[in-house]
Amino acid sequence: MIKLKEKIGYGFGDMSSSMFWKLFGSYLMIFYTDVFGLPAAVVGTMFLITRVWDSVSDPLMGLIADRTNTRHGKFRPYILWGAIPFGIIGVITFTSPDLDLRGKIIYAYITYTLMMTAYTVVNVPYASLLGVMSPNSSDRNILSSFRMAFAYIGSFFALLMFMPMVNFFSERITGNKSVEHGWIMAVAVFSVICIILFFLTFGLTRERVKPIRTQSKASEDLKDLMRNKPWWLLLGAGVAALIFNSIRDGATVYYFKYYIQEESIRNISLFNFSFVLSGLYLAIGQIANLVGVILSAPLSIKIGKKNTYIGSMAIATILSVIFFWISKENLIWIFIFQVLISICAGSIFPLLWSMYADCADYSEYKTGNRATGLIFSSSSMSQKLGWAIGSALTGWLLAYFGFQANTAQNPETIQGIKMFMSLLPAIGTVLSIILISLYPLSEKKMRKISIALERRRDNDATKL
Repeated sequence: MIKLKEKIGYGFGDMSSSMFWKLFGSYLMIFYTDVFGLPAAVVGTMFLITRVWDSVSDPLMGLIADRTNTRHGKFRPYILWGAIPFGIIGVITFTSPDLDLRGKIIYAYITYTLMMTAYTVVNVPYASLLGVMSPNSSDRNILSSFRMAFAYIGSFFALLMFMPMVNFFSERITGNKSVEHGWIMAVAVFSVICIILFFLTFGLTRERVKPIRTQSKASEDLKDLMRNKPWWLLLGAGVAALIFNSIRDGATVYYFKYYIQEESIRNISLFNFSFVLSGLYLAIGQIANLVGVILSAPLSIKIGKKNTYIGSMAIATILSVIFFWISKENLIWIFIFQVLISICAGSIFPLLWSMYADCADYSEYKTGNRATGLIFSSSSMSQKLGWAIGSALTGWLLAYFGFQANTAQNPETIQGIKMFMSLLPAIGTVLSIILISLYPLSEKKMRKISIALERRRDNDATKL
């Protein structure tokens, strides 16, 4: 039985990761276009090209972590070692040096690649940790729910407070408005919080599940992975789900700035902080995501992970299509639909993490080799690929629709921005439904696999 303290400690890790991930997903595109001064199409291309390295670094990190053996375990040491570089590089990524356009593009490519590498070094081992904290499927569901609950709490805090912090540091600290300074200082605050949370995760968690046999060769692990059909299906479904999320998140600030025109609407002030509509919209979405996380566990127990996933994504598809026809005057309905769609989106991610752990067990059951880090690296890879494809599409389509930063947009551009919040994400949900419908590992099958693996471990221990 895993104690509450350890569950919370595990949750702190994704609370930290998710705060930065939401800053990337919701604000990095508009930072590059409206603050740093890069063309939208250039940013979109950069997001996609840098994924070439990420597509290699995630499984590579998984292989390295699987072969790490320290007194602290295989995966926990990377959370400790990677925390400080993670925070420092995050600040550098949101820095705006005075360079010409070519210099800015080079700077963005280098710093963003370093940031994603630092994220990989910490997040792949962190995700893999779920597979070795307990061999019990129900424990993993609970840990996954704690992880996602804390992730959404962190995301809520980041999305609610980030722009108010940017505005605060831009105007209150320097004495005159300096947007670039505001962005750097706001990210620095979140960096310190993230580092502390990673240290707490390292200190509060433990690794318990040991492989049945000694670590196999990397080539064998890769071959096993290529033959793991459930893994392929989860990878595709995860990428599609992240495309859905990344397009909506990345377009939200554009939607409120250029379509809703939030600057003409009075902001909500509290404790001398002025909360903008886009931040409230995103933050409310995180609370709704958290509701989805809470609902996913009892629903999946009752009707199964697969059916819960399909039902949630089907409802999200329908609501997203309807969202396109909501006018900007109907702010209440815009927020209501954000809540409903976000509940559906929130419910699927604990299921995905839990199913990746099942894939690790399935692979060990079939091959005798356990490659937890390699399999869980795909979760990080799908997250980054989905976000990159969604962000690249957003950048390219913004350019296609004639977007020009910090000016009034033409009707075609506004129509395109509305599609980013509705019809385009719905394509991702449909694709995700198709792929997950083919996923073969039911709860009944996983119970049989778990029993068989436990017998093997008992036999292995007896021989020793």
